[in-house]
Amino acid sequence: MAVERQIVPVKTKIDELIDEDSRLTKLIYSYLVSATFWLIFGTLVGLYLAFRFIYPDLGVASWLSFGRLRPIHTNVVFWGWTSLSMIALALYVVPRTSQRPLFSITLARRALYVINVSLIIGVTYLFLGYNNGGQEYREFIWPAMMLFALGVISHALNFYKTIALRNTNEIYISNWYILAAFLWTTVVVVIAYIPWYQNGLGETIIQGFYMHMGVGMWFTPLVLGLTYYFLPMLLNKPIYSYSLGVLAFWTQMVFYSLIGAHHFVFSPVPWWLQTVAIVFSFGMIITLAAGTGNFLLTMKGSFGRLTRSYSLPFILVGVIFYFLASAQGSFEALRSLNALWHFTNYTIAHSHFTMYGFVVFLIWGGIYALLPRLTGREPSHLLIGIHFWFAFLGLMIYVIALSIGGTHQGESWIAQLPFINSVELMVPFWIWRSIGGTFMFLSHIIFAYNLYKMKPQTAEKPAVELAGEQI
Repeated sequence: MAVERQIVPVKTKIDELIDEDSRLTKLIYSYLVSATFWLIFGTLVGLYLAFRFIYPDLGVASWLSFGRLRPIHTNVVFWGWTSLSMIALALYVVPRTSQRPLFSITLARRALYVINVSLIIGVTYLFLGYNNGGQEYREFIWPAMMLFALGVISHALNFYKTIALRNTNEIYISNWYILAAFLWTTVVVVIAYIPWYQNGLGETIIQGFYMHMGVGMWFTPLVLGLTYYFLPMLLNKPIYSYSLGVLAFWTQMVFYSLIGAHHFVFSPVPWWLQTVAIVFSFGMIITLAAGTGNFLLTMKGSFGRLTRSYSLPFILVGVIFYFLASAQGSFEALRSLNALWHFTNYTIAHSHFTMYGFVVFLIWGGIYALLPRLTGREPSHLLIGIHFWFAFLGLMIYVIALSIGGTHQGESWIAQLPFINSVELMVPFWIWRSIGGTFMFLSHIIFAYNLYKMKPQTAEKPAVELAGEQI
């Protein structure tokens, strides 16, 4: 007699609801709705630009030019989607680990308005052709970015007061990372936008400092701090080593602060500064080993849960890509590899490998771990699975295509072939980039629908809306 078996294991439904202040739940959801709007908008712009590489005449208006749309894509997904979604999760993690309510829900709500206004102003001016001088990731005019900084400072104050008034003796490791991210980023943004000393090479050096610190002192510590909470929560076990977490924290601060100059190897920037950046880039291997090892050792003995959870696969991918993408960046700092890959499409692949494969996958894991438990509403398990695989496969197609194409591009330049040769050889890889980007964008649409299905109900203690689909 034949026995029917599931193709893959059934995902476990949420085991418990979190009894949280409904005002905080609605605020977190508001942050995630805003973040998801910017995700859809920013990646739609990015997908359009990907198709423009294949069809150059697909829109010839000035406001559709690459020079205007590319900074809109990068700044929106940086400061809109990624930043707001991380802040949303931090609004829960910081009070929870401090065992006290958030210091001020009103302040957090106002910060959301301020950050959204900063994004609207920045995007509008970029559409009109006004920017901060074309410096990567700081194209927003200074009034827009100062509003963003005001929002960050508001959260820094809110989280500091919450942690200072905590009902625990120790500061949990998550809060080390989260609070540090807000303090570091405030300093980085202010330094980057003060114009008085940014002349000639000074501006170039500050650009390298800002561009890399934006990733290493904002996105990285903030999302790692969130993971230090959500991973143990999902596994129902403590983090493997508090000491490894502290080691990764301090080495992140020491090494990452001086590696920005590796973006300007072989430039007129002082040779010694380039060398220091290269050496410190490899010092980051200590940070990566401590952080990644800590997460994987926490998962040890619990990998069976991966087949029954819809949150853990996102987190596992994010942890693995944290090590791979960051180590890749360290090797790219070497002068021999920098000569081959810098200024090519390989660097575009690397940036997406890092920001999307590492940061965004960890964010999605946190959202799917938290929101159903706050609202009592689960999205379709089938749609979560489709979201995961579309995003993962799309990213792999994107990264592999541009990595191979970018390598050929660099070889063409080193061989001193006509520049048009490097353009022509990239065409098939740009087609694959568009295919991968399409899968990624479709996954974002599915995620937006899943977010809608997790919308808080009006009842104080809603019944769990069970999802019957299986993946």
